[in-house]
Amino acid sequence: MQNLLDPAILFFVFGVLAGTVRSNLEIPHAISRFLSLYLLMALGLKGGFALSHSGLTAGVGTSLAAAVALAIVIPLLGHAFLRRFVSGFDAAAVAATYGSVSAVTFVTAVQYLENQHVPYGGHMAAAMALMESPAIIMAVVFANRLRQETQHVRASGGATVIAGPPARAGMPLGRILHESFTDGAQLLLLGAMLVGLITGDAGQAAMQPFSGDLFKGMLAFFLLDMGLMAARNLPQVRGKSPVLVAYAVLGPVVHASLALGLARLLGLPAGDGALLMVLAASASYIAVPAVLRYALPEANPSLYFGLSLGVTFPLNIVVGIPVYAGIAGAVLG
Repeated sequence: MQNLLDPAILFFVFGVLAGTVRSNLEIPHAISRFLSLYLLMALGLKGGFALSHSGLTAGVGTSLAAAVALAIVIPLLGHAFLRRFVSGFDAAAVAATYGSVSAVTFVTAVQYLENQHVPYGGHMAAAMALMESPAIIMAVVFANRLRQETQHVRASGGATVIAGPPARAGMPLGRILHESFTDGAQLLLLGAMLVGLITGDAGQAAMQPFSGDLFKGMLAFFLLDMGLMAARNLPQVRGKSPVLVAYAVLGPVVHASLALGLARLLGLPAGDGALLMVLAASASYIAVPAVLRYALPEANPSLYFGLSLGVTFPLNIVVGIPVYAGIAGAVLG
């Protein structure tokens, strides 16, 4: 309940309500894009400043390794489950969406931990960046393999038989790797973290008005826009299979549980464990859908985009973050 009294969360709820009643309230795309880049830059700076104090320790490496492991395991499990209920292309797309991460959910979780005075490692911003790409790469691999299976040629009695509809040529994996690792938002996050790491205390003092004082207001403004978008994407969920809707609700809980078990096994502190749970439970609605539109045109965008933004994102913002942080504090604290 305390999370709902946070101004940023209240602006998100307000945006959902405004979108639900079909208000003409709208944040221009250019401003929304600027806010997204600002939040990533400020988050990167915060992480870099924190790393300049703690240094690159074995604990940092352990947390990053755990993040990468989750980024591989989650889409594998999601794809294996979803392909029983939807087409292979849709299963790959949804698995990639839920195997990747939401930067806004992570930023909101960081703000929540700071409000609750829960310490966390600045390197967790790097963990978020590392978790974004593996799911995209795996989805393309799944799709390319499926294309090969649906257009196979075999000789039968001297005749050539083509089984399945014509398949689209697979998107080169090298191109996907390039797009994944050179994404502008991801590079900005890592670049800002490097700047913070190099400049340390002097840089933190100089950038305090930018990365500190303005952060809360900018996050509230951006969450207002996210609330509007979430409300406008809710209709896309109507008529979808109950299994898919259940996956959008319960899948993140399972993913967060995997992260909690891994954090407990590796002895991560409560703050880092909470952020790892949030990352595992989040679903991408910007980076992954943008790549999948071209890499997996056979998949239904309303499916993976509608579920992630219309169902999972609001649940994580309003309910998931405080619950995951509370559980992490109880188990890891």
